[in-house]
Amino acid sequence: MLGVLRRRVASGAASSILKQTVKPGASTSRVSSLHEKEILLNSRGLGNVRSFSHLISSGSLVSSRSISDVSSIELMTAKQMWIRPFSSDSEDLVEAVVPFMGESITDGTLAKFLKSPGDRVEIDEPIAQIETDKVTIDVASPEAGVIKEFVAKEGETVEPGTKVAIISKSGEGVAHVAPSEKVPEKDSSKNEAAPEKKVEEKPKPKAETPVTQKPKTPASPPPKRSASEPQLPPKDRERRVPMTRLRKRVATRLKDSQNTFAMLTTFNEVDMTNLMKLRTDYKDAFLEKHGVKLGLMSGFIKAAVSGLQNQPIINAVIDGDDIIYRDYIDISIAVGTPKGLVVPVIRNANDMNFADIEKSINTLAKKANDGTISIDEMAGGSFTISNGGVYGSLLSTPIINPPQSAILGMHSIVSRPMVVGGTVVPRPMMYIALTYDHRLIDGREAVFFLRRIKDVVEDPRRLLLDI
Repeated sequence: MLGVLRRRVASGAASSILKQTVKPGASTSRVSSLHEKEILLNSRGLGNVRSFSHLISSGSLVSSRSISDVSSIELMTAKQMWIRPFSSDSEDLVEAVVPFMGESITDGTLAKFLKSPGDRVEIDEPIAQIETDKVTIDVASPEAGVIKEFVAKEGETVEPGTKVAIISKSGEGVAHVAPSEKVPEKDSSKNEAAPEKKVEEKPKPKAETPVTQKPKTPASPPPKRSASEPQLPPKDRERRVPMTRLRKRVATRLKDSQNTFAMLTTFNEVDMTNLMKLRTDYKDAFLEKHGVKLGLMSGFIKAAVSGLQNQPIINAVIDGDDIIYRDYIDISIAVGTPKGLVVPVIRNANDMNFADIEKSINTLAKKANDGTISIDEMAGGSFTISNGGVYGSLLSTPIINPPQSAILGMHSIVSRPMVVGGTVVPRPMMYIALTYDHRLIDGREAVFFLRRIKDVVEDPRRLLLDI
């Protein structure tokens, strides 16, 4: 607008501009007010009041007072424009939001806050933990600064993009302003919420006044009967704790597995003498060269790979009316953590040696116990191995991990009397169990697979000779 005015003034069209803005017959006060409004609207684009003062001729009806008023307003506007970039409300505050949690995860539960309001945080430093159906995800700070306040609360269900906290990059006024402002806000919110509740609750009984509903609530025969059965009331000896999302997910998947699969379990026993001797003879050299300890799990994984290669149907899965055969072998390892059961996956186990398998197991198990394992590290898997023997289990029937078709259960090693060469000798024995989907896998294939596990574990030299 300023450029248009200047060009028209240069061409001598100042009088025409004034004629368009000021109608003939207007009073002096009205003309001055019109000019003031027009100048106020365009004051942001004017660098100096003097640059447009020549537009007003000596015979105009605009007073000099209006120009002085406009100049003061112009200075005030300029000050506001200089102060605005330094305002904490525009650029100083940033929001920490829930990150993307995975393709199959739409929401989670805000488990706990790792920081408190007023704490200093750095970039990408975790400030809260989101518990999902599979893993625990951290909410990281997008910028370095001081936590001003938490928007969400612990226990709430949050989705990706939900605001969790507000962080001040400068940290000015957070330590003193936040606590002083939060207390009155909470008090005022309580005071305001109380009358609203009273107003809402009062008309309800007046309008409805259902006599039939009142006896329903006090009439509670089940609690009275249940309280009379035990010696002490249940409240004194019971605790009600909500299930975690991970525990809910595990319960749902296991129940779906029972409802979907025609599960059948076959058993066998394995003599662990040769595999344990192999580990004892080479554990020091193995640790010195590869940097990890040689365990028994790598031997069972190699045996499972050999069994899956000999019986490909166990590595397959039913999809509708079709059977999907997998040309890869991804072994899932069931790991028990304080928060629940997780199943990380060892990718392409058929291409790994003993050292690679042991390194993968150690890395995934550590992440699972620390709660830092990702969803991608648990997605997929074509076959699962569960080692209940580390907890002392002697025998069990594992449940299939959907959408897989079979699972191998390992158990504790117990020295038992065995007949070897016609004589009874003590041997370290382990029971192994294979639970499989009988809709896809017949008993013949399941027994052959378990027999292959037994042969390889009892004589690991078969892996070298491929027999």
